[in-house]
Amino acid sequence: MVVSGGLWYAVVDCGGFIISYPESLRVQEDWQKGSEFMSKGLKGEYNHTVDAKGRMIVPSKLREQLGLSFVVTRGMDGCLFAYPNDEWEIFEGKLRQLPMTNESSRKFKRFFQAGATDCEVDNQGRILIPANLREFAGITKDVTVVGVGERAEIWSKEKWEEKNNIDDIDFNELAQGIEELGIMI
Repeated sequence: MVVSGGLWYAVVDCGGFIISYPESLRVQEDWQKGSEFMSKGLKGEYNHTVDAKGRMIVPSKLREQLGLSFVVTRGMDGCLFAYPNDEWEIFEGKLRQLPMTNESSRKFKRFFQAGATDCEVDNQGRILIPANLREFAGITKDVTVVGVGERAEIWSKEKWEEKNNIDDIDFNELAQGIEELGIMI
């Protein structure tokens, strides 16, 4: 959203999209209440299955935001990332800015871009997850799809439960780590 005539004082990179705040807004209140300046993020947790051909039904609430065509690529922590096309373009732009002379940058770009594929939603609301991506994420049958803001994550159900067991997470320690990134909860 572009607002003309206002003075911009802050630009915040929110891990996939950039938000600029006009002088009249308070950043702290904006994060707490949600703002018209922030796009609606993907959210929720959904359990589905992958059939023998590697097809998965995209949860309808996420499908509305991902669109009928979106990008799926390797993700961190052993899951797959699914980006709406506009968010993928933003992410690719950030990857293009990484210096080619830096080995870590080259590896990072390869990790995401070599694994990326365009997925089309069929008439039954399914996408085909390529075999190489299913293998990477350890997806055989049961999957958990979660919305995490600018993207969705596709996990094997077993890996999701292993990595995201609420009983094993120290939320105080997690909150302190997030606070160190400058995000107050």
